[in-house]
Amino acid sequence: MFNVTVLKMRDIIKYLVGIVLTAMLVIFSARFFSSKNPNERQNNIKIQKPSIGNLTSCLEEIIPCISNNENKILEKEDTKIKQNNKHKILENILDTEISSIKMMSESKKENVENSEINETASIENTNEIEKIDSTNKQTEVVTQNPIKDNSNVQYGSVKIKNETSYELTEDILNPDITIDNKNIVIFHTHTCESYTESEKYKYNSTGNYRTTDLNYSVARVGDELEKYLKSYNLNVIHNKTYHDYPSYNGSYTRALQTVQNILKENPSDIVIDLHRDAIGSRPDYAPTVKIGDEYAAQIMFVIGTNDGGMWHPNWQQNLKFAVKVQEKANEMYPGLFKTMMVTKSRYNQHTSKYANIIEVGATGNTLEQTLTSMKYLASVFNEVLK
Repeated sequence: MFNVTVLKMRDIIKYLVGIVLTAMLVIFSARFFSSKNPNERQNNIKIQKPSIGNLTSCLEEIIPCISNNENKILEKEDTKIKQNNKHKILENILDTEISSIKMMSESKKENVENSEINETASIENTNEIEKIDSTNKQTEVVTQNPIKDNSNVQYGSVKIKNETSYELTEDILNPDITIDNKNIVIFHTHTCESYTESEKYKYNSTGNYRTTDLNYSVARVGDELEKYLKSYNLNVIHNKTYHDYPSYNGSYTRALQTVQNILKENPSDIVIDLHRDAIGSRPDYAPTVKIGDEYAAQIMFVIGTNDGGMWHPNWQQNLKFAVKVQEKANEMYPGLFKTMMVTKSRYNQHTSKYANIIEVGATGNTLEQTLTSMKYLASVFNEVLK
């Protein structure tokens, strides 16, 4: 036990000696540096600055976010991003609002334009009707391949081809009628009858000068007549039911049912069965009259009787009406009407007081020519029904 204690004392002495030597070294160093010139101390301090700068730069490179300048830059960028986002939101809102405003303005513009077009169309129609009311237009029949006039009766300016056994006397032909019911019904026994194609009106035919397309058949001519008659404030019903399709046979039977159904609901004295003259489907036959500067298809009345044995108490009234209209037409537009035909067949004209067939043009006429003739025919009707 004694030996162990001695060893520990030695160690303590060693530690104490080391501490004393260290203290002396510190004191000596302090005295040494304190005796130095202040300028030298400043120089020493200056020499140490680069190391601090290097440390700072390293730290900034490792942790750039601690830089105030970069914080400001980031803050500016954040602000710009926020502002950009705000701008984008505003732009989206504005785009939506502007597009809505544009749509509204375009819609209003379209409405205004449509209104202007309608007003212009109305003005044009009005002017057109005012023009055709004039009876001073120069007219001339200009048919290229005319059919020989085979009329055998004449009443005033009205020529008639009488195919019946009846003698058409002054008393029968005198148009001494009063038209009280001025309602007008237009229909088509042969709805599919069509005309020679033109550059403007081309169509798909479904037979020899026939088409089921109502925009190019005689039904389109009926539309034109309806339009002009209505412009004179006349009450018009236009029926475009197919009576000759898919079967041509039985057309008049089917048409009779149509007319009777219409008249049950709409009592009318004037009933027009609008046709196109077949005339053997001659492509070179286009009865035409020039009225002013326009070319119009000629028109023809076909009036049925009871000479074929069918009950028809109205035929003389029908004939008087046709004479009255054609007299006025000859006065206003000479040549618009061809020679009237009076036949043995009834043609469903027993249905009304002033029923008739009106044939507009022939196979050689174009649709343009037939449409033109309708405004003149409507003008004549307007004068007759005043």
